[in-house]
Amino acid sequence: MRISLIVAKSENNVIGLDNKLPWHLKDDLQNFKKLTMGHHILMGRKTFESIGKPLPGRLSLVISSEPKANTENVFWFNSIFRAIKQAERSGETELFIIGGERIYKYALSLVDRIYLTEIHETVKGDVYFPTLSLKNWKKVSETQFEKGPSNDFSFTFQVLDRR
Repeated sequence: MRISLIVAKSENNVIGLDNKLPWHLKDDLQNFKKLTMGHHILMGRKTFESIGKPLPGRLSLVISSEPKANTENVFWFNSIFRAIKQAERSGETELFIIGGERIYKYALSLVDRIYLTEIHETVKGDVYFPTLSLKNWKKVSETQFEKGPSNDFSFTFQVLDRR
């Protein structure tokens, strides 16, 4: 099973503000949906609460120090490793780690691939992505997106594989 991390971050590594995304990037949201559809997505409790509901067509694995009862398409764990084992046992081919800050920091050493949306702007925020050393990563692809009616900022979408 491939373990992937998917993130949108600004030039100053901001990924959130007040438990929300501090931007609207329609093209990036569509890409997120296309990539993660039909897969397990792993996230922290705050990220799950910020989304507000289970995402359709995906199985949510939520990490919390106080797990709740499992419901349809939402499974709670007190450990990232237990969640990863669950995805493996379920036959998942690619697990997507979708945030937040603490989950990204912990999981960065575990992932094989990063789907990185790099927003070309410094943005105000209160949640950050850890500093990423690109020496451990090989760029597989890159696509540029321009600012416009669908996107608050211009951005680059990159796929990075661990060297």
